[in-house]
Amino acid sequence: MIQPKTKKRRRGDIETTQDTLSDLPQCVLVHILLFLNTKEAVRTCILSKRWKPIWKYIPTLKLHYSNFSTLKSFDKFVSRVLSLRDNSIVLDTVDFDRNGSIESGLLKRVANYVLSRNVKLRQLGIDVKGDIGHILPCISSCQTLTSLKLSVKPKGRYNYGRTPFPKSLDLPALTCLHLGNFAFCAGEDGRIEPFSAFNMLNSLILDNCSVKDAQNLYITSETLVSLTMCNHSFDFYLIELSAPSLCTFAFTGTPYQIFRGSGLSSVKQVDIDAEMLANHSFPPMILLSWLSDLANTKSLTKSLTVSASTLQVLSLIPDYVKDTLSPLSLMRSLKSLKVKQKPLSYGLSMAVKTVKLEKTLKAGVEPSSPIPDGILELLLQDSPSANVDIVECSRFEDAFDHLSQYSSSFFLRFLRPSSHEHVMVDLHQRVQHLKELVLQTNKYIHLAKEEIIQKREEMLALKEHMKMLKKTLDALERQMHEEIIKLQL
Repeated sequence: MIQPKTKKRRRGDIETTQDTLSDLPQCVLVHILLFLNTKEAVRTCILSKRWKPIWKYIPTLKLHYSNFSTLKSFDKFVSRVLSLRDNSIVLDTVDFDRNGSIESGLLKRVANYVLSRNVKLRQLGIDVKGDIGHILPCISSCQTLTSLKLSVKPKGRYNYGRTPFPKSLDLPALTCLHLGNFAFCAGEDGRIEPFSAFNMLNSLILDNCSVKDAQNLYITSETLVSLTMCNHSFDFYLIELSAPSLCTFAFTGTPYQIFRGSGLSSVKQVDIDAEMLANHSFPPMILLSWLSDLANTKSLTKSLTVSASTLQVLSLIPDYVKDTLSPLSLMRSLKSLKVKQKPLSYGLSMAVKTVKLEKTLKAGVEPSSPIPDGILELLLQDSPSANVDIVECSRFEDAFDHLSQYSSSFFLRFLRPSSHEHVMVDLHQRVQHLKELVLQTNKYIHLAKEEIIQKREEMLALKEHMKMLKKTLDALERQMHEEIIKLQL
């Protein structure tokens, strides 16, 4: 909390304190509170009578549930703030983040409040689990909006599906768009092209988004400079990319999407943090084609950042494939390479550690480096003068000390409702992924016992994960059985 700046004066034998900060003009005090979230801004009212009403005049609402001990206290605070704010103040920025299913009444009240004061709204962020129908009016009517961050999950405690993205949004001033948990649907012409109306779009972030009713997502923009994607699902689709001004491309997760088009021709900075499921060979092949496309760009100042997991994924590609295609050697314009080392995910850890143990049993020694042999040389084959910076985040061997951190999100990912048109095909694919992971985990445990390197803590963690794997498989197989019954009816 802000503490008023004071200075002491002495009158005779009496020492007095003068509050110089509170003497500042109201516009200055309001500007100071712009740097705080709404809860912190409200708390400044206890400083003095001068500060008591100031928070009511700030043109921003930054309401995050993480700043409160309970969701109930957060909801109560939101209602009080909306009631006590000065109604004449036009909003400039709204950032509303609420975990769990929100009551329709509260969400509608927040949306209506924004709608009634959004004539000059520039930045809007909403992350909720509720009905997008309440939110759309306050977005579609805002002609001044330059930045939109929107994540709307369907209601329900165990609902991890995606919300259909509105097919038409009129936002002429929009430059930054961040979307989470949306399914893009085909228009009347059968094409999925959700961003064509945003003529000033500069930055696009797609987090856990997918497509529906078609297999092609069209991203066409003359102004797009930065594209960021985060994907941890099993959805596969083709991205038709036409963005001649694109300079930055970043990706995190499992690379299931295929890029096609000339959109990568001007890229200068690439950041890839790839993952994969244990014993699954398809994602690395797509990753290889990504690097091939990026290698063939016209940029002369290319910078590549990869995670240790990306290098491990590349190392699992069969040598004969790399020798046949050799696309990475085309990176003649690579100027700098940064490698970020961090703990691997559970599935990739199993695959990599199993490969290491197999090499140990054959050669008698275990590779000591977290960076696979030969991968950096492959990346730098035609760029020998590129600067290489390896950022140490943690030791690779410590990855299994953190297995418990991955368990909840890892297994819930498999149980999300399918957005795939053919539900049975999707469920069958998930079951196959899990069965492969079970085989990989059992294989590692067997090899570890032979090598007598097992640690008690690691083996206990693996056993717990095996239990979760079996429970998840049982749940998916029940879903498949229910779908079969529906089809028979």
